[in-house]
Amino acid sequence: MGKFEIKDNFYLDSQPFKIISGAFHYFRTVPEYWKDRLEKLKAMGCNTVETYIPWNMHEPKKGEFKFDGILDVAAFVKEAEALGLYVILRPSPYICAEWEFGGLPAWLLAEDGMKLRTSYAPFLKHVKEYYNILLPKLIPLQITHGGPVILMQVENEYGYYATDTAYMQEMKKLMAEGGIDVPLVTSDGPYPESMNAGKLPGVLPTGNFGSKTEERFSLLSRYTDGGPLMCTEFWVGWFDHWGNGGHMRGNLEESVADLDKMLELGNVNIYMFEGGTNFGFMNGSNYYDKLTPDVTSYDYDGLLTEDGQITEKYKRYQEVIAKHAPVPKVELTTKIARKAYGKLEVEEKVSLFSVLDDISCPVESPYTQSMEKLGQGYGYILYRSPLATEESIERIKLWRANDRASLFVDKQFIATLYDRELLEEKKFAKPLPLKKDSQIDILVENMGRVNFGPYMELQRKGIDHCVQINGHIHNNWQQYTLPLDNVDHIDFSRDYQENTPAFYRFSFTVDEAGDTFLDFEGWGKGCAFLNGFNLGRFWEIGPQKRLYIPAPLLKMGRNEIILFETEGKVSETITLRDEPDVG
Repeated sequence: MGKFEIKDNFYLDSQPFKIISGAFHYFRTVPEYWKDRLEKLKAMGCNTVETYIPWNMHEPKKGEFKFDGILDVAAFVKEAEALGLYVILRPSPYICAEWEFGGLPAWLLAEDGMKLRTSYAPFLKHVKEYYNILLPKLIPLQITHGGPVILMQVENEYGYYATDTAYMQEMKKLMAEGGIDVPLVTSDGPYPESMNAGKLPGVLPTGNFGSKTEERFSLLSRYTDGGPLMCTEFWVGWFDHWGNGGHMRGNLEESVADLDKMLELGNVNIYMFEGGTNFGFMNGSNYYDKLTPDVTSYDYDGLLTEDGQITEKYKRYQEVIAKHAPVPKVELTTKIARKAYGKLEVEEKVSLFSVLDDISCPVESPYTQSMEKLGQGYGYILYRSPLATEESIERIKLWRANDRASLFVDKQFIATLYDRELLEEKKFAKPLPLKKDSQIDILVENMGRVNFGPYMELQRKGIDHCVQINGHIHNNWQQYTLPLDNVDHIDFSRDYQENTPAFYRFSFTVDEAGDTFLDFEGWGKGCAFLNGFNLGRFWEIGPQKRLYIPAPLLKMGRNEIILFETEGKVSETITLRDEPDVG
């Protein structure tokens, strides 16, 4: 059994220990590549790896838990241990991480009145029930039990969110009662308001920042009671959101200088060492002046690229680390290559409207309900209703709707509403005439729940209140939940109609597996599936122009790709290339 202590410094088995850590999220990289990334982390000179633990992935439905495959956190920790690395775990319910809903499960929002990250009894009850399953898996991984875990985090950037000290105390108590006995930290923005709101007695405060190391550490020292200084998130780059104009990149020279100063004065966790990928519908969003959903790639301008390639930044950081600690020679044991599989032609296509009943069972209701109320977390939802009382549509408004809605009358596109347009009245230039048996379809996309700030409690997706047409509430809806976790049920023999949301099938043969990149040039907006696995979203507005496909997702022989495209903007081909294009 080992011992890790926080005094005037960090001490490992009574010897001073400088934490040189890199952030690497197991749930953003296929497990076949964990060892490769960890070997590269160690080869750069890091002695520790840090990861969040996403509640929404481990408990996707209330009471249903997943800890296998890409979610096997214990296997990830043991992989690090086998390489001689120590581990920092951040198991708090909220992780931010530019991850869907900051890691909170979508099903929390099905409960009316839910209050997040506060001492609200129903929220704490759910946290405790999650911890009853999670913490026993983490207990044997702690250094006090012979494992490599030296630190854990109580909550994440709480000082940016709220001031409920009773909640923070309860979170600490739940961890202690659950068997966590390694030292605990908080991490907050380097500002007095954040530090004051996020600190806890008996817990080491740390800071999250990407510049001005001396200034930030000077402020942090006011809160550590003589303890060690640590930047728990040293931001080396930034994340991209759709339409931001280009891939975000950090200032390399300033970053290198800050790292040098950080290692001189204290301890560091580099965020991100490797960012990885927001597979599926797991990207988060931010909301300040407007909704800004993040792209599928979480490259972050990290030290490794999204697909694990060593960058110039990695080499420069390695040189800095070598000034402060020994850098070991590490043999890289995982064979990884990029491969182009060429141009693929569309083989089959079918409209969403033709296969709705193959992939969803409609729920009838006199009023619209949100995804969460219908037991859905992610993806799309379609609302359908006959237009029996209207002779034309002059204006329409969606009440308490989020993200993005495409409107169709008699399967003909009439409008797209995004963000605040959803909440305003859409007035048509001239009334849209209706036939006696007309129907309206409203396809709403959850583009990723906001992962930061007060908007988090307003993240029910779909249409949570009503649809107002020509001034009155329109009733009697069929509601089709479309999480798209069953694309194998799509019948491509059904009808295809141009300029409607549709599915497109491609295939290619693999005799040698390599990492590849799906180039969706010529396509509008949607998501992509490889052999049923959701690779993530695409959108022509960029900055991301290709989706990463790790080789372990491929199988020998025939592979299938399905694109779901919602705008009616399509091409006859896609291309699998051997280079990314992050914008």
